[in-house]
Amino acid sequence: GGGMPPFASLWAGCAALLACLSAARALYFHIGETEKKCFIEEIPDETMVIGKYRTQLWDKQTGSFLTSTPGLGMHVEIKDPDTKIVLSRQYGSEGRFTFTSHTPGEHQICLHSNSTKMALFAGGKLRVHLDIQVGEHTNNYPEIAAKDKLTELQLRVRQLLDQVDQIQKEQNYQRYREERFRMTSESTNQRVLWWSITQTIILLITGVWQMRHLKSFFEAKKLV
Repeated sequence: GGGMPPFASLWAGCAALLACLSAARALYFHIGETEKKCFIEEIPDETMVIGKYRTQLWDKQTGSFLTSTPGLGMHVEIKDPDTKIVLSRQYGSEGRFTFTSHTPGEHQICLHSNSTKMALFAGGKLRVHLDIQVGEHTNNYPEIAAKDKLTELQLRVRQLLDQVDQIQKEQNYQRYREERFRMTSESTNQRVLWWSITQTIILLITGVWQMRHLKSFFEAKKLV
């Protein structure tokens, strides 16, 4: 028949499975004037992240959100797990930001409006649509295919290789987390052990002191 060759369908199946494991998140939230919203994103090292956002202002008259909010500014700030600022930049009512992680762990992504126009916030609500893409999701595959003149199968292979690379980074990050957790557990267990030993020593010293004190008391009362 005219079906897909077995190896091609295998590549396609693997690509579909790996796509399920990849990270791409889209959400929206509401903020007030100068209110800051932060999100925590766990990212492996050497991983590209692209964020896109657009804002909609609440219109009291129509009782709905406007399609665009001209004149509104948004500030984006990103901190790595060591709280070092990776990105701090001013954007408009719509924007796209990108960064590459160099330290594995929790990255803090914060957005807030810098608008001082009180009239803009008369309704007290601003809706922000945020789309965060991590790893191979940041690649524009149609553009890559056109640039490198790739066939459909070659493009699938390229996607699969990128996804395998991202999964390897995720696995390395999980191992890093497990190692940190193990070290924390060992440190905690060691502290508990030393605390137990210290308590035992204090109890022994207290017991000896009480016995000596009682002996002195009885000797003074000539009971022994």
